[in-house]
Amino acid sequence: MHVRLKARSEIEKLRRANLIVRDVLDLCQELARPGVTTWDMEEAARSYIQRAGARSAFLNYQPSSDMRPYPAVLCTSRNEKVVHGIPDRREILEEGDILSVDFGVFFDGYCGDAARTYAIGKVSDQAAHLIRTTEEALELAIAKMVPGNRVSDVGDAIQRHAEAAGYSVVRDFVGHGIGQEMHEPPQVPNLGPPGRGLLLSPGLVLAIEPMLCEGTWKVSILDDGWTVVTRDRKLACHFEHSVAVTEGDPLVLSRR
Repeated sequence: MHVRLKARSEIEKLRRANLIVRDVLDLCQELARPGVTTWDMEEAARSYIQRAGARSAFLNYQPSSDMRPYPAVLCTSRNEKVVHGIPDRREILEEGDILSVDFGVFFDGYCGDAARTYAIGKVSDQAAHLIRTTEEALELAIAKMVPGNRVSDVGDAIQRHAEAAGYSVVRDFVGHGIGQEMHEPPQVPNLGPPGRGLLLSPGLVLAIEPMLCEGTWKVSILDDGWTVVTRDRKLACHFEHSVAVTEGDPLVLSRR
């Protein structure tokens, strides 16, 4: 595993890419209401990418030759879908849904990647608590992104917060390094124990992405080859930020 630390100039380029991602997620948040389709979001994202002069990191992504290329610029994962849900003209958002939107672009040779989960209209107290807990877990993980900690300290913060609230953490999908490629070493599991793995140093950039489930952490992949769902079909939630380790506080690239 070769992990390459980024120079300050590279982190600036990563930040510009991630701010495009942030703008698209803001746009999707405005659309996240009953009656909107996930394809409406997809069309809005495609239009924004074109105006920004960026390139989708997801469209036609094919991590192995036996997989179907991913057919969209967004991943839209509703309710029991954990990640990699495909936007669809027939998928109409309904009051009480929760929807995770994951998005990535390349801009000036560097990648941005982030995700949020939105409440659609008024949601149940249980759904609202899951969303809040997942976002809190991400913030606790970001706080661990300082020199001297290790990669597993990031995941341990997520796991501890999730399990204390009664949720499980997905094992089969993880965060990752990010730079000129969307997925770079190291992998960043959302689990402990702490004190293991790569030592965090200034210039390391990671995409941290907790995925929490109401029930079991075990997942299945649907027949489309991409959409990941909870096996018990209970709710799942996903947030993600791209974060740089600096000499001081963590720098969240996908946030103003």
